[in-house]
Amino acid sequence: MSELEQKKLDTSSIVEVGSQDNFPSYEDADATAGAPTERISPLGYHVDWISVVFLNISKMIGTGVFTTPGSILTGVGSVGLSLIFWVIGYAFAGASLAVYLEYASYFPHRSGAEVAYLEKAYPRPRFLMPTAFAVQSVLLSFSSSNAIVLARYLLVAAHGETSTWNVRGLAVGVFTIIVIICVVSTKWSLRLSNAIGIVKLITLLFIAVTGFVVLGGHTRVEDPHANFRNSFAGTTSDGNGLATALVKVNFAYAGFENAFNVLNEVKNPVKTMKRFAPISLTVVFILYMFANVAYFAAIPKEEIRTSKELTASLFFTAVFGNTKSVTALSALVAISSFGNLLAVVIGSSRIIRECGRQGVLPYPQFWASTKPFNTPLGPYLLKWVLTVIVIIAPPAGDAFNFIVDLQSYPANVFSFLMTFGLFLVRKHRANIGAPPSEFRAWNAVLIFSLAVNVYLLVLPWIPPDGGIYAGDVSFFYATYCIVGLGILGVSAGAYAIWMLILPRLGGYEIRQLLEKLSDGAQATRLVKVPNDELAEWGATHDEHGNVVNRGQKTTNVESERAEQT
Repeated sequence: MSELEQKKLDTSSIVEVGSQDNFPSYEDADATAGAPTERISPLGYHVDWISVVFLNISKMIGTGVFTTPGSILTGVGSVGLSLIFWVIGYAFAGASLAVYLEYASYFPHRSGAEVAYLEKAYPRPRFLMPTAFAVQSVLLSFSSSNAIVLARYLLVAAHGETSTWNVRGLAVGVFTIIVIICVVSTKWSLRLSNAIGIVKLITLLFIAVTGFVVLGGHTRVEDPHANFRNSFAGTTSDGNGLATALVKVNFAYAGFENAFNVLNEVKNPVKTMKRFAPISLTVVFILYMFANVAYFAAIPKEEIRTSKELTASLFFTAVFGNTKSVTALSALVAISSFGNLLAVVIGSSRIIRECGRQGVLPYPQFWASTKPFNTPLGPYLLKWVLTVIVIIAPPAGDAFNFIVDLQSYPANVFSFLMTFGLFLVRKHRANIGAPPSEFRAWNAVLIFSLAVNVYLLVLPWIPPDGGIYAGDVSFFYATYCIVGLGILGVSAGAYAIWMLILPRLGGYEIRQLLEKLSDGAQATRLVKVPNDELAEWGATHDEHGNVVNRGQKTTNVESERAEQT
């Protein structure tokens, strides 16, 4: 038998042995370590194309489009370049979306997005990437800043006092309500997210249409075309300002990937994502552009740059000239923030669940279980506890800003690794003879996306104007980057102790055991197998931890060889 024929036989046995419940899939052949593939989602299939669109839209449209245009204009210096930056941000997001779409075409039955994709891209050393990502996801899985923004706008809309503890108390209360909604029913939490998403679209459409009315000269604005004459006048050459503005634009599009976190709850996931994920991103881009045109038509450039108010508040005041309109805007921004937080909680609960199913968190059944409401109760509880702690515990100011910033840098590291890892997945699939996927990104798009990832990793180290103590904290501006990398280092150290040193000293090895729960959920549990029992374990378990008969693996391989010959 030739070497090529032998390689084909080995590949066939890998795919067959790695399947679960007679489910032949290259999803399992790509990597044997990690969470098992759930052929039928235990969380149901409540995510239709409408929910895909609005999960993405609701996470993208929070408060950014109402607040960031002023800071972006300050960074770039001119109206013309500011609008161009919003186009560049759309290109950035589109390139990253292509990465997610290709991963989804390879692993359509895995939710959690980055969790699953990093697991598949970096299967060696076994459990290293799941461990590192789980530590980052669990320790930093709080949504305190979102909740506090929501509480502040609710108090402004109600003409309440925005004292520190008023804001914090309301933030805890509102976040608790959101978590309860998500725990009780996935279907109704998605419906609420969809409804609020529609309100967001109507709000931005209203701003866009009003902007066209302003440009037509039918409002109290005296010269609506002033900012568009010599629109590139004042363009800055300050690299730090330009870089910061680009990061803010990129952040405004964050959320285009949210629906990938619930991929296994979508019927026909690849087809649905290919069609509707780009639509959601494009709709947001168009509304962002129209909203910015409206702002620049109604508000003098210098007022946008120097005012600390919401850019949208300046717009409503300039066009309607009364405080009631600003109060109404605060209410709409609060609703937008509520929808944003709801979408974030739904998506991040699936990320935590996948981390638990990988076996690197204690009690994997707790994280994987969907009882009693057919929702991921364990992840929701963890999300609630961590968020409440971060809302209440840190003092206002430096400590709070630092903790919020701390989330960003490890996330950028994993984003880079995921993009680069797509090349590794392609290579591995070619080696095992996997067929072409339903979607494949252009190499140029991947290189562009990698360049963006590198940019986002380098930028935070550039000192801000005013020196190394001029960031949003009073101490060294890049402390959060150092601590973020430190967390990743601690993760690697914990992995080395847990997976390498202790097993060597204790005379055992770590193996994974597949656990199937009564609700249909599946999880991996990592167990210690003494060295003198490894042969027995190998004879009674396949690579995924399925318990098999002694001769079953041999029979499977022999049958595959018979078919090949």
